[in-house]
This record gives sequence, structure tokens and C-alpha cells, in this order.
Amino acid sequence: MAALMASGLRSPPTPRSSAPSPRPTFDNDLLRAYIKKLLQTTLGSASWPEARERDKVKAWIKEIGERVKERMLEIQPRGFKYIVLTQINENLGQGGRADLVCHWEDSDAVAQEVFANDSIISICVAFAVRTI
Repeated sequence: MAALMASGLRSPPTPRSSAPSPRPTFDNDLLRAYIKKLLQTTLGSASWPEARERDKVKAWIKEIGERVKERMLEIQPRGFKYIVLTQINENLGQGGRADLVCHWEDSDAVAQEVFANDSIISICVAFAVRTI
């Protein structure tokens, strides 16, 4: 039992072949660059709206999510399901931390970007999960 505790409860690594995979791959570096530019152009001069104008935040979230999804379809139109999570919060000088743990195939991908200005903090996370 002590040997199990010392080594942890992890599964042994799966042997990998050096042959290229015939499965489609998703270029998450291309998507990450797009998300970074999109957040900067959409939110760069934005400020947190007053309470009566909070629908602006909903509109920004929807616009960013839709545009990222459309770009994902342009990069790889078939063979993946796409999930885009966008969050926008008021920047009050607070700290934050997020982490992500996944178990998936080599061809699945994730891209995330964080944007902040004096008034807004936004994070966009996009997943491409292979279906075939």
C-alpha cells in the first residue's frame, strides 16, 4: 500500500507511435492569435457599463462567442464539436486564477486568452473536440 501512495494513483503512460495520426487536427495557435486580437479590438476601449446598461456585457459576450465559433469552423469545418466559453467581469483590482484539466485524444485542442483593461477583465476559452 505504501508503494501505491508513494507512486500516486496515476495510470501508466500510453505508448505513442511516431507515425503521424490520420485524424484531423485543429490549429489552436491560429485560433489563440485570433481570440487575442478579437478581445483587444472588441473590448480595448470598453468600460464597465452602469447598471441600466448591463445588456452591453451580454452583447459583448454573445458577439465574442459567435465570432470565435465562426473562426473555428473556418479553421476546421468538419470532424470537431466546438465549445466556446466567454466571461466578462468588472475589474476592481481583484486577483484571479483558473486552471483546466482534460483527458482527451491527441487531436483535440483548447485555446484560451485573457484580456484586461482598467475597467474589464475577460477570458475566452475555446475547445475543439474531435468527433470522428
